[in-house]
Amino acid sequence: MTNYRICTLFSGSKGNCTYIETPEAKILIDMGKNCKAVCAALTGIGVDPCTLDAVFITHEHRDHIDALPVFCKKYPLPIHIQHASAQRLIGCAPHLEGLVHPYPDAASCCVRVGDMTVQAFRTPHDSRASVGYRIVLDGEQPTAIAYATDIGYVTPEILESLTGCESVVLESNHDPDMLMDGPYPYDLKLRIRGKKGHLSNEDCATLAAQLYASGTRNILLAHLSEQNNTPRLAFHETFCAIADKDFNLRVADPVHVSWLLP
Repeated sequence: MTNYRICTLFSGSKGNCTYIETPEAKILIDMGKNCKAVCAALTGIGVDPCTLDAVFITHEHRDHIDALPVFCKKYPLPIHIQHASAQRLIGCAPHLEGLVHPYPDAASCCVRVGDMTVQAFRTPHDSRASVGYRIVLDGEQPTAIAYATDIGYVTPEILESLTGCESVVLESNHDPDMLMDGPYPYDLKLRIRGKKGHLSNEDCATLAAQLYASGTRNILLAHLSEQNNTPRLAFHETFCAIADKDFNLRVADPVHVSWLLP
């Protein structure tokens, strides 16, 4: 088994950034919030920003890219991003164009970084383009891990991409009752719960149980809404669906580092 470690540096509507490390590679998935926050979080886990190898972007919404313009000016990194999202990013930050490695669609993204092979898969979300990532780690028996947030609903492609992954960072965005009873405008509530919105606790739990049956043993629940969810509700829904006390289930903190250790 390949050694690896995964953590969300922060995760939620105010910013998303996930760190993944193997013996031969260090990458980030998304870079929201701001450069100062990303650098502080990396330093806090003992990682020099200069040692990162690449960043992979899921989509162009601000909570996933806001730190890129300043961070990558200071620490130039290859930015892997789907073409439609790249156009938006470069339009806002033209100086990043030389660092951007756009791929035309999810199926064409298969990037080698050290001992990782990073493959994209499509996710239904209300952005120009949106993807998750399945990462296969070299080894005598290759290990797969994955990142999947900003999911309106679980498509066959998502299920196929996550099946067999040992560890998954998975969206558990909202409790439907909290969402509908909460303060958001009605049209925003419909967007969040729609087919290009975010995954509810219930739908996350259903997917998690399917992944558990296929061999997944570690899940970090991510991108929780601070207005429409609680860590307790998200954890309880998925824990009850799996009902295995030895299953490694964690909930990502919105502003602090959260580890998912295999």
